[in-house]
Amino acid sequence: MTEFEQIYKAYFSDVFLFLMKLSGNESVAEEITSETFFKAMRSVDKFRGDCDIRVWLCQIAKNSYYSFLKKQSNLADLDSLDELAIHQQADNVEEKLIAKDQAMQVHAHIHDLAEPYKEVLMLRVFGELNFSQIGQIFGKTENWACVTYHRARNKIKEKMEGRQ
Repeated sequence: MTEFEQIYKAYFSDVFLFLMKLSGNESVAEEITSETFFKAMRSVDKFRGDCDIRVWLCQIAKNSYYSFLKKQSNLADLDSLDELAIHQQADNVEEKLIAKDQAMQVHAHIHDLAEPYKEVLMLRVFGELNFSQIGQIFGKTENWACVTYHRARNKIKEKMEGRQ
């Protein structure tokens, strides 16, 4: 078994679950997980090892997901409206579209966050890591991870409220 096959077997589930949490759509998560490992395979020699390989793979997955969203943003997809109805429990299509637009704004604001805020927020919310684990990844304390996460959340709130 090659080294990359071992990486694939060890981290496929983590990347897939991360994308499921991010997208809320199993077929999108499957597609982007495959794309993530394809991209990782092509650029594994560029992996410097200065972070956990899971973080590197999730970063590739996140970027692939945002690229996917960009491509899909101009299409009116009835399937996504059905999914939105399940997730948002909105009463009408207008409320669903507003909720979808707000979700896209949040994702855009997350994408615009400076590091380490962006990565800490992504690891906490989408990677479901606790503050201790996040602190270990960055070589910092659990308290640092907690403070950084809350600062990132506040930055997004400020942007959503138009204060920044």
